[in-house]
Amino acid sequence: MSASTASTKAAPPSTAPTSVSRTPDQVWRRARGLLLALLLLVIGGVAFAAFRSGGAHGRLDPRSADPHGSRAVAELLKDRGVSVDVVTTLDQATAASGPDTTLLVAGPNVLTGHQQYVLRQAAAESRGRTVHVAPGPRSIGLLAPGAEAEAPRPVQPGPPRCDLPAARSAGAADTGGFGYTTDARGAVACYPGNGLASLLVLPEHPSGDTVLLGAPDFLYNDRLDQQGNASLALQLLGSRPHLVWYLPSLSDPSAMEGRNSGQDDTGDDSADRADSTSGESGFLALIPSGWLWGTLQLALAAVLAAVWRARRLGPLVTERLPVAIRASESVEGRARLYRRTDARDHAATALRSATRSRIAPLVGVPSHDAQSPEVLLPAVHARLPEPGHDAGALLFGPAPADDTALVLLTDQLDALEREIRTS
Repeated sequence: MSASTASTKAAPPSTAPTSVSRTPDQVWRRARGLLLALLLLVIGGVAFAAFRSGGAHGRLDPRSADPHGSRAVAELLKDRGVSVDVVTTLDQATAASGPDTTLLVAGPNVLTGHQQYVLRQAAAESRGRTVHVAPGPRSIGLLAPGAEAEAPRPVQPGPPRCDLPAARSAGAADTGGFGYTTDARGAVACYPGNGLASLLVLPEHPSGDTVLLGAPDFLYNDRLDQQGNASLALQLLGSRPHLVWYLPSLSDPSAMEGRNSGQDDTGDDSADRADSTSGESGFLALIPSGWLWGTLQLALAAVLAAVWRARRLGPLVTERLPVAIRASESVEGRARLYRRTDARDHAATALRSATRSRIAPLVGVPSHDAQSPEVLLPAVHARLPEPGHDAGALLFGPAPADDTALVLLTDQLDALEREIRTS
């Protein structure tokens, strides 16, 4: 046998180092299932939201077939020869207004003070009809000077109780929401409740007027066939051959122009946006309903996936340490922790317990009785060659007062154990 062969056989086998961290390949194999599931959920949610939003654009939108959309009334108006145009900016709304036009403002509370002022001026010059849907107390001052808005009331069927031909012809309708009052001459207040009108018509000039609606419910698709809602909607919005349906947008450049020029007459845009009847005026009203439902479903799916993949807390499992640690290092580490927290009582308890466990078999005491002073102390005193040792104070005494007393206790415990071993 050659020297190289002998040295190879004599060398101990090499051991691959143990690592507790996962490799990138292991991490990928463990997480790829969850990532794939999340990707499928995102794709499914986006596809569903896009499908839902294809024919539904939000509340009070004439393109929306949702229950709270207004596509039904828009189609009925088109059947009667009224053209319906949807605009989303103030410039488009003011440019399209005229004496033969009805301008419906679906969210007046979303407009800034500057936008409300410009819209008011354009409506007055157009000599047409302007319909504001649920303008709140902070918007009414600019949109309809001389009128006041009070807190909303529930929407429910009610009689018109006024001389407005459109209201008398329609009869009972689903009205409510904000209530309006005014001292303007020639104003017509309809569908009253608690002394406040849910429909207020303010004459601007012989050929134009401003209509304030306390709530938009009778314009919704799911309520149009109830009461006299359809008749009231068609007569209010179909009095002119052209209807401009203004859906305010937060991205309208005119909103930023008002802030930059300082021409915000309300002084509190956030309060203007907060005025609404049932949440139809505000930021959420501008988001397509399909996207809202898709976002909700994605959030629910994420919660379910988190519950499915969450770590379960079960019983403790004993595992071998990846490296060997010497007993002396463990003792020193625990001693440093005790010293850092001044835990002399815990240190003394650990020392005494270990001593009792070691001397118990030396004096003939079972291990389960090693921590019992009634059993251990008599056996220890019987084993000691000379009386006078206070074994009780050493093995079961109080905690040391300082570090010096702790060191002294350690030496005395060692001396007691050696004495028992040699006796």
